[in-house]
Amino acid sequence: MGNVSDNTRGLVLAMLSSLFIGASFIFKKMGLKRAAATSGTSAGVGGYTYLLEPLWWTGMTTMIVGEAANFVAYIYAPAILVTPLGALSIIVSAVLAHFMLKEQLRQMSLLGCVSCIAGSVVIVIHAPQEHTPNSVQEIWTLATQPAFLIYVVAAVSIMLTLVCHFEPLYGQSNILVYLGICSLAGSLTVVSIKAIGIAIKLTLEGINQFEYLQTWVFLVVAITCVISQLNYLNKALDTFNTAIVSPIYYVMFTTLTIVASAIMFKDWSGQDATSIASEICGFITVLSGTIMLHSTREPETVNGSGSIAWYNRESIKDIEDAHFILLHSSDYFE
Repeated sequence: MGNVSDNTRGLVLAMLSSLFIGASFIFKKMGLKRAAATSGTSAGVGGYTYLLEPLWWTGMTTMIVGEAANFVAYIYAPAILVTPLGALSIIVSAVLAHFMLKEQLRQMSLLGCVSCIAGSVVIVIHAPQEHTPNSVQEIWTLATQPAFLIYVVAAVSIMLTLVCHFEPLYGQSNILVYLGICSLAGSLTVVSIKAIGIAIKLTLEGINQFEYLQTWVFLVVAITCVISQLNYLNKALDTFNTAIVSPIYYVMFTTLTIVASAIMFKDWSGQDATSIASEICGFITVLSGTIMLHSTREPETVNGSGSIAWYNRESIKDIEDAHFILLHSSDYFE
């Protein structure tokens, strides 16, 4: 393993993360269905019997393992490589749902899967090799460079404007208000989490990084941004259809995360224009595939009424849907 590059480690961890997270959706869905059949009350209408269902806990366990792998992947590889690969979890979920839940996998869904895979391959081939900082002080130097400080000031200013001015006026009618706040906070979350992950890695290697104030600053920023994300993400889920929230949030979050990481860690430094253009094209291909997968997702009926669950406002409280959004803000953590 000594000759394995950091990018390869990050790639393997990101793919394992997608495998575990994608499988977790299926286990949780099976657990939710079994619990609803047993108790007669589904999670979407306030039932909690799924907490007694082993399959649901199996899904939660695989989700935690997947998120842990994703967290470590950010330590080794740049965000341009790790973040788009989160879309592979959707493919895993769609394929497993077809075989295990007998859900229909439509032709456009297959095209979406192929697009995600093709885009991911292009990104992997052209992904830059990232220099891993040797100390928190080095990361702090990157975080306080003028270009990244401008990004932070712009992001915080836009978030405050959205919160103080646009949310009271348009929060309930324009989805971009809530998701803009979530995505901007998410981009700062990822770079902070990456810094914390590197600090943990160095500390485990015998170089204690938690004696430095900068490590705790990154931790406070990460916690603050995560709380902000969850708060406004819940508002978005409560107000808008999940089918709309999912792809828009994925596109906005992933784009801003890659921009923030590229500015702070100089992911594209030393790459030629061809490689950068290829990565951008691969990223756009992944986004397109993700949107196709969501737009062709098979609708479900609620209580046999024939109403479509993912267009029903109450159904957005479904545990599986909520976890999908949370995990891909993360994916960060998707």
